[in-house]
Amino acid sequence: MALVILAARPARAQVEDTAFAANHTQSSPVAARNVTFNGRALTADQMKRLALLEAYFGQRLPNGKYWYDNRSGVMGIWGGPAAAILPPGLGLGGPMPANASGGGTRMFVNGRELHPIDVARLGGPSVPGRFWLDANGNYGIEGGPMLGNLGAPAPGPQPRPHCVYCGEIGNGPGGIVVNESGASTDHASVGR
Repeated sequence: MALVILAARPARAQVEDTAFAANHTQSSPVAARNVTFNGRALTADQMKRLALLEAYFGQRLPNGKYWYDNRSGVMGIWGGPAAAILPPGLGLGGPMPANASGGGTRMFVNGRELHPIDVARLGGPSVPGRFWLDANGNYGIEGGPMLGNLGAPAPGPQPRPHCVYCGEIGNGPGGIVVNESGASTDHASVGR
């Protein structure tokens, strides 16, 4: 499952969405839900918050077991890696258990032992320890100051572009330079 970031919709849709959610959260056999977060069934108030989110984003969360990190807004299917980012502070299901993602990495973020896929997404080796992460991507060692931001470029030297063709091809000495993303300095060939 890909990591999904739920983006904000235009403000004018909020009034319509709130009315939709209010009309679709009534108790009925059709509306019965079997959704748990952090090992707990949702309270009536939490179900209303979930219904408002679903209406706002136009997606209904399938019945199932999920975990939710109240500090960062990250959520996933119980026993699995992060799957989406919701607004933080929703309080869905209560405190997040350490085993929410299955763990096995000895790397804890906001109390949750990361799934191996979460560690792989960070792009580095697993560093056993306890860390915090907020909704802005800021992180640090548990109880300590901010050390960085997940959205910031990695410290140290960045990869240099490499020369794919080092002859002269109409764009001067040095040839065509292509970076690791496939971007090229060969602007003359665009549109050919």
